[in-house]
Amino acid sequence: MPRELQNRTVVITGASAGVGRSAVHRFARGGAKIGLIARDKDALNDVKDEIERLGGRGFVMPADVAHADQVFAAADAIAEHFGPIDVWINDAMVTVFSPVWDLTPDEFRRVTEVTYLGVVHGTMAALRHMRPRNRGTIIQVGSALAFRGIPLQAAYCGSKHAIRGFTNSLRTELIHTGSRINVTIVELPAVNTPQFDWARTHRTHQPRPVPPVVQPEVIADTLYRAALQPAREYWIGASTLAVVLGNMLAPGLFDRYLARTTFNGQETGTPVAPYRKDNLLEPVRDLHRTRGSFGSESSNSAIVVRGTVARLAPVIACGAALLMLGRIARPLPPRRALRRRYD
Repeated sequence: MPRELQNRTVVITGASAGVGRSAVHRFARGGAKIGLIARDKDALNDVKDEIERLGGRGFVMPADVAHADQVFAAADAIAEHFGPIDVWINDAMVTVFSPVWDLTPDEFRRVTEVTYLGVVHGTMAALRHMRPRNRGTIIQVGSALAFRGIPLQAAYCGSKHAIRGFTNSLRTELIHTGSRINVTIVELPAVNTPQFDWARTHRTHQPRPVPPVVQPEVIADTLYRAALQPAREYWIGASTLAVVLGNMLAPGLFDRYLARTTFNGQETGTPVAPYRKDNLLEPVRDLHRTRGSFGSESSNSAIVVRGTVARLAPVIACGAALLMLGRIARPLPPRRALRRRYD
């Protein structure tokens, strides 16, 4: 396999599981030296061992991205160990599955501090190291939910919306100064990661991703591509295109569709265990893996739209509208059918 990033320094937050861990594997195969940031040191050491088995080099820096000082210190240590930072990927996130009225202010704040401010802190740390050299690439791991909020994830959706606003502002500032630093947002569909096994929930049944679902390796491949070929945005998956452009065409209709389908659509038929652990405040130490529990329905491929989609928007919008209308016309499966399917 080509090692296009041989001896380049790449930093990945949220590196202990899910998309972040999968991205670590992909960048290790590309020859990168990888700085690993997440809360759980033991899990990061496991990831470091995986990097070395792939012939790469890793450096562990435990940090909670909600705390800027920890992120800045991690960036300094990684740069000192490996040399100048070439690529920084902001991937860390947490969420809570709950209606707004059942969330506490502290829960909402925590999701925002990790999922949004963690990106801000990571970007600031990257800029401190990239601006003196006037080079580097920052990649924000976004979501289709940055364009369209859905029920039960208001804090997460709000954070993903905020990432777009922050990144757009930063991009204009870099353009104004003639900077050669690249900033890319990669917008994700539903991904089969452990987040659904360890995210906090106030619902009665175990969370699940809204289909269609892709494997995290699909995202990792796109992140690797974005590092080699920076563009303004990457959109992954037909569902992301449908969500973004469908919401542009008929937001009110989309409100009603989501209200009708995505409460049950984000739950399995399995009740939440009484002593289920979640990772909102502390890591869940026995669930750090790349994939989640929905592999049987997850795809190993997805369409990817790179750069500005303005020229494709009319065609894609028509397709998205037809897809949405087709889905809206279908009757909602009864909860009993969902329980049989996902048990």
